[in-house]
Amino acid sequence: MKQRQIGDYILTEHLGNGSMGETYLAQHRFLKRPFILKILPPELASDTDFIRRFEKEVLALAKLEHPHIAKIHNASLADGVYYLIADPILSVSRQPINLGQYFIKNHHRLLEKDVLRIARQIASALDFAHEFTAHGSIKLSNILLKESEDGPDAFLTDFGLTRIIGPITALSRTYLSTATMLSSEEGISTASGLHRSFYQNFLFLAPEQRVANHPKTNPIKSDVYAFGVLLYYLLTGEFPEGYFELPSKKVPDLKWNWDLFICRALQTDPLKRPEQLEMKIEELLTLTQTASPKSQLQKLKTIAEGNKLVAPQLAVSGVTKPRPLLKPQEIARPSFDAEPGAIFQIESVVAPYRPQPQEEKAPEPLLPEMTVIPAGTYLRGSNHGGRDEMPRHAIHMNAFAIDVHPVTNEQFVLFLEAMGGEKDVNNNDIIRLKDSRINRSGGRINIESGYAKHPVVGVSWYGAVAYAKWVGKRLPTEAEWEIASYGGGENLMYPIGNQIERNDANFFSSDTTPVQSYPPNGYGLYDMAGNVYEWCQDWYDYHFYDTSVQEPNNPKGPVQGVYRILRGGCWKSSKEDLRCAHRHRNNPGVMNGTYGFRCAADVVVEE
Repeated sequence: MKQRQIGDYILTEHLGNGSMGETYLAQHRFLKRPFILKILPPELASDTDFIRRFEKEVLALAKLEHPHIAKIHNASLADGVYYLIADPILSVSRQPINLGQYFIKNHHRLLEKDVLRIARQIASALDFAHEFTAHGSIKLSNILLKESEDGPDAFLTDFGLTRIIGPITALSRTYLSTATMLSSEEGISTASGLHRSFYQNFLFLAPEQRVANHPKTNPIKSDVYAFGVLLYYLLTGEFPEGYFELPSKKVPDLKWNWDLFICRALQTDPLKRPEQLEMKIEELLTLTQTASPKSQLQKLKTIAEGNKLVAPQLAVSGVTKPRPLLKPQEIARPSFDAEPGAIFQIESVVAPYRPQPQEEKAPEPLLPEMTVIPAGTYLRGSNHGGRDEMPRHAIHMNAFAIDVHPVTNEQFVLFLEAMGGEKDVNNNDIIRLKDSRINRSGGRINIESGYAKHPVVGVSWYGAVAYAKWVGKRLPTEAEWEIASYGGGENLMYPIGNQIERNDANFFSSDTTPVQSYPPNGYGLYDMAGNVYEWCQDWYDYHFYDTSVQEPNNPKGPVQGVYRILRGGCWKSSKEDLRCAHRHRNNPGVMNGTYGFRCAADVVVEE
């Protein structure tokens, strides 16, 4: 190639020609150092809007200092064209190699650890740059690689060029280059090479970028979409077009759960895509793809050994450990003054009978298994339900553990035996026996035949709180209960999917059923829909979700109120009450044959 000079730079090798312009490997004629030189489309030199954007945006781009962003050293005008000078990212052979070329060199398959390494580096660069600007045109040819002993190091180039050139102009040039390629015989014969720049430009565009003046256009969210496309391609060797299978289906031996991240990144609605990419990538390490949900749940068992309670074990090894449950606490019964006249009732002839004192053995709790819900950002509420469920919004939750099924009659009678009655220390009713399947006869507590494994009913909110305190746990917050009910899925209407039938849950029937009689949700939790309404810790506020949008970190509900929250529907409910987002409430002292509960516990994170 005949050498060409632009300004003080001698063009030594042509690297590519795309919709953002031509790219060359160049050498400064005095410094004798290599640089990457990007010549912007020449027709833009007469565009006054482009010149204004160029002068404004280049200053911001030159300030980007990040170990995985190719540094821009110079921007200038020469020979009637605008060009940018950036750091040269060269391979061992002193040649630049982009991610697409590296992928082909490795036979269209990268090790998962290398994909994770590249993903972390690019996510870190995007999170840093998004505080100032968006990339706008992420693709394989815009990511250069340099190999090291620990693996490939990725560097983002062409930052902000879409904004400088103009999104409409960039899109038009993409369409033009695609049409030009397809109109030629050579283009048709190579159309399967999706690594080509003209196809890359289109395949990495978010849905809103493909439509001019889209009302939800957000350059940062478009970068997130392109990042999701990039990860899918690196994991599977294919682009996610139309209806596509998730990475775990294409590559069954993946160690980490990439499916969840890619599903979030490729949402068609920009507002549903995540923001902090690096944090989301790190969350991949908390969820393994190969371990089955059943095997993970087996690690969460809570058992009683002698007088010692063992906390639930965390399903995700090495990330969190459960906070030990508190020792069962004695709940004081109300005390009354002795009979005042007893001192005068003395038998002077026959000594009063005094039975031998016997040591009373306090009943030990019967504890169920628990499941740990990992920390993360989740969606709650609904835009299609009741007004008090709106708006649907994101909240960040700390890790917590929750019982796999509601408290049963056989568990609750042990508590009643420890209490010695049906009232707590504040004289609040714990349970109304006539509304339950538990009765007291001759001073003894009995369960109706066949109902030991049924969920306890007729319990007030005060009774649920007292029981949870006795076993060293607590009631779940409303947010915790709803997140657990979705079972790890998104956009679900019911705990088991978007449809629910009579063989999926106990509803619109005549009585409760034993716990674990119906299929669990994705977290292995039973009876999250139907059987009994479940008390939650929170006070109820009709407009609370409007406030929760502004305070999304571990929402605990209003500080005061009249009613307490109930969730999940019951055995006599219609389908509408079984929705995950449905909110029910009642006075905390109310007791009837449809109200029960399950317990939760905090989980601490290892440093």
